[in-house]
Amino acid sequence: MYTEKKIGIFVNGLAGKSKALKVLESIATFLKEKNILHAVYINAWPKIYDDISEAWIVGGDGTLNYFINYFPDIKIPLVLFKGGTGNDFAWKLYGDISLAEQLELVLKAEAKPVDAARCNDALFINGVGIGFDGEVLESINTIRLFGGHLGYLMIVLKKIFTFKEYFFKIKSDVFSGSDKYLLLMISNSSRTGGGFHVSPLASITDGLLNLITCEKLSIIKRLRYLPVIEKGKHLQLPFIKHVTGKSFVIECEQELPAQLDGELIRAKTFNIEIQAGLFLFKY
Repeated sequence: MYTEKKIGIFVNGLAGKSKALKVLESIATFLKEKNILHAVYINAWPKIYDDISEAWIVGGDGTLNYFINYFPDIKIPLVLFKGGTGNDFAWKLYGDISLAEQLELVLKAEAKPVDAARCNDALFINGVGIGFDGEVLESINTIRLFGGHLGYLMIVLKKIFTFKEYFFKIKSDVFSGSDKYLLLMISNSSRTGGGFHVSPLASITDGLLNLITCEKLSIIKRLRYLPVIEKGKHLQLPFIKHVTGKSFVIECEQELPAQLDGELIRAKTFNIEIQAGLFLFKY
């Protein structure tokens, strides 16, 4: 047998228009063929996992966020399979390899520490976008209807014409400032929105967070530079600021929406701090 304990497969049955359930079927078939013990948990997850050697998560960024907040102290190895609409963190770990290739990889891979971070009372592992990103996420039904990247792009294009910049105060261990910003993101990983490389230099193992801000831009410039930001070619632009640090405090003049790993939250103050090497992932 692969292990005396069993692999626990944690599934969000609603993720990716039920894509997660199709991925689960392939994973279960693979494990049965390998004669590897496993247990499947769909939607209703246990709190106790003493008999589980590894946790395999099937879903998108929101499912992973739910998992790490459901099991904030979990120390067993984790594996993430692309079963959602965006799958940005899974892409960071596994790139564009196929499901079959990933299954073979994770059976042999050693578990490695991966950073996470805390925003107020919640953990995140991909990133937090405040203001613009939060307003985009308020249209989550459209994003899900058309799929991660296409749906996200459609809402972003709409917001480009209507969004009004918010005023922020930023304090950190490396940088302080205040201004009105079109974009304000704090990233642990490099990609968001199903394919936007907003923080292309971000590492999930360096113990640092990446602050990305974009100053006020005209509608023409917003349209001009959206494809540049999508491809991650924007860090040298004069209206973009990129700094790394271990902690950030973002103060807003009013309660604002924000996306945290693709989940909608609201706050007036965002206290954000790195949690270096908090989780173990096989990749």
